[in-house]
Amino acid sequence: MQKQHLNVLVLSACQATLQITGVTMVVVTGLAGYALASDKSLATVPLTCYVIGSAITTIPASLLMNSIGRRAGFQVGTVTGTLGAALCSLAMHSASFWLLCAGMMVMGVYTAFGKYYRFAAADAATSDFKAKAISLTLAGGIVGGIIGPEIAKRTNGVFESQPYLGPYLSLIAVCAVATLLLTRLDIPRLAAHERENSGRPLGEIMAQPVFVVAALASMLSYGIMNLFMTSTPLAMRAHDHHFNDAAFVLQWHVIGMYGPSFFTGALIHRFGVLNIILTGTVLLLACIIAALNGTTLVNFWLAMFLLGVGWNFMYVGGSALLTEVHTPAERAKTQAANDFLVFLTMAISSMSSGVLLNKSGWHAVNYGSIPFLVLAACATLWLMWHRRSGRSPA
Repeated sequence: MQKQHLNVLVLSACQATLQITGVTMVVVTGLAGYALASDKSLATVPLTCYVIGSAITTIPASLLMNSIGRRAGFQVGTVTGTLGAALCSLAMHSASFWLLCAGMMVMGVYTAFGKYYRFAAADAATSDFKAKAISLTLAGGIVGGIIGPEIAKRTNGVFESQPYLGPYLSLIAVCAVATLLLTRLDIPRLAAHERENSGRPLGEIMAQPVFVVAALASMLSYGIMNLFMTSTPLAMRAHDHHFNDAAFVLQWHVIGMYGPSFFTGALIHRFGVLNIILTGTVLLLACIIAALNGTTLVNFWLAMFLLGVGWNFMYVGGSALLTEVHTPAERAKTQAANDFLVFLTMAISSMSSGVLLNKSGWHAVNYGSIPFLVLAACATLWLMWHRRSGRSPA
């Protein structure tokens, strides 16, 4: 097996553990926050802390990996995830809302490292394999989509007086498995002269239209997806759906997120990255239409599945497009800037989610997403027009 293929296999397996952790937290944390918070409008604050922890770690994580290498950096992340899961478990045992927020912030640090799995796969791939390396790495998330909700359901009732303690305890073992998997990763560090010479100023890189569109595709797809994922368990609870129904819906959502990754790279190669991003915006609009059409289990299921597929096309497309704008020496700061913007958007959407749902209802969450989808579509069409006309967009 070629080294680049082995790396993709390892990183895909690590993506699976990352997604098991992420889905389990999404299924449980909104409900755990609701149970612990005295003010129920604060129910999504722990998830917001999770996103904030990711946002503030994104840049330091990238710079650390640029210095000590991908494998060591990723293992720093998984060990941190073990600590975060332990803190969340302690929070549920002691019924402490603010300790849960602290534990979720530490889990966010772990996630910030893990979000670079896709870029690590591209770093070690040949130019014609980069898009496929990114999409196949993300494909590992489908395992998390299947296993994560099952873990949440099966461990939720282990401690009768503390219903959400079991899922958080299970995440300690998941992070430990990821630490072991990473011992098989083999990505060479940058040469000394590449680490010393960081290339163009970051502002110049970010001013490139291709960077703008790539970042918007990743930011807005993740922001809208996070807005829905954070509020869906609470919205389903408000409409008298069972906990297991919410787990089922999120399970299919994650399948929608990562299932297409087995062929998204090939679609990008055939139809072009901008066409795939634009298709993603159309699918997200279809998600909103399905959600606005009713609050039955079928509506939630269809909306969240379409949300997952639309996210995949936009996020994989944005990640692949980003590889066009930087040299190897510039990749750490470029990837860090991109993912910082992604997590900043997620933090805003997490904070907005609980307020919108609590104050204005499920429809407000849906309508609030539409302007951002229009922005992403317009930016993509703008770059497509300039590329087809042979102009250099400014």
